[in-house]
Amino acid sequence: MSTIRPGNQLALVVVDVQVGVLAEAWDAPRVIRNVARAVERARDAGVPVIWVQHQGDDLLRDSAAWQLMPELAPAPGEARIHKRFESSFESTNLEENLARLGATHLVLAGAQTNWCIRAMAYAALDRGYDLTLLNDAHTTRDIDLGGGAKVEAANIVADLNLTMKWISYPGRKSGTAATEEMAFTVPR
Repeated sequence: MSTIRPGNQLALVVVDVQVGVLAEAWDAPRVIRNVARAVERARDAGVPVIWVQHQGDDLLRDSAAWQLMPELAPAPGEARIHKRFESSFESTNLEENLARLGATHLVLAGAQTNWCIRAMAYAALDRGYDLTLLNDAHTTRDIDLGGGAKVEAANIVADLNLTMKWISYPGRKSGTAATEEMAFTVPR
């Protein structure tokens, strides 16, 4: 059984908005603008922003592909999490950073929908966090299934948006919101 985290202290977690990840992503310019807007709105409301960067064989640390998109830069003092697995929680200090911030409700944006965003969403819920997926601020690329078949990125995004609206865990809230509709408010 998970530990349910009481309260509603938000943290915006921005996952893998890296040059190499977004290079071929579906609708990347719009998603990047929405992520930038979410970061701006969170900062204006005093909501902490946490940045996650993936590294692996195709994303070597400090390479050009590994860098965050130029439009998306952490502010001084914002946590940066470096990961090697799809879930931002695995073998990282994300949970310690969230505890330091008192975060109980995670707002999620970034890439790639079908890998790191999905893994992060489920891992957050499994660990007792409430979760809101910004439904217009995550993306991925098409998946080639071979033999001329593919799963289009737009459908992958739509699938996760629908899943996060309807999935239920005891004692936790999960849902989606558009970037401009997200209530980035700090509870008093």
